[in-house]
This record gives sequence, C-alpha cells and structure tokens, in this order.
Amino acid sequence: MASNVDGVKVEISVVLGRSVIPMHQLLRMGRGAVIELDSHQDDPVTILANDRAVAKGEIQIQGDKIAVSVVELLRGYE
Repeated sequence: MASNVDGVKVEISVVLGRSVIPMHQLLRMGRGAVIELDSHQDDPVTILANDRAVAKGEIQIQGDKIAVSVVELLRGYE
C-alpha cells in the first residue's frame, strides 16, 4: 500500500546558537542590531522539524547562498 506524502507540510528550522537577554534590552534594539550567540562559526547546528530536533548539520556558504549539510541524524530518526 503506497501513501501519498506530497501534501504533508513540515517546518524546517536551523538553530545556529542561543542567547539570553533582558526584554528591555531587546525592545531597545533597532534595525541592524547584533545579538551575540553562544556558539562559534564552525560549531554544528541543530536541525529542527516542526520544532523537534532531528539532526545535526554544518553551515555551507557558496557565494551568496547559505545551505545546511546534514552530518548526523539524531536517535529515533535514523
């Protein structure tokens, strides 16, 4: 029995890092403000599917394009 998954929508997000800042500081930030993250450029990123971590990846930059390459599927998604 074949199933049709063409109509299933999945939201994919990539977490580059995290930061905790007070709300008043966030509200004062304007366009172009920079928020420092707790990670480095070469650290692995977390790939989320519908807000659930499913894989680890690496950022790939080619010209003006940014991509994420999957390097490890997390347990339960292998």
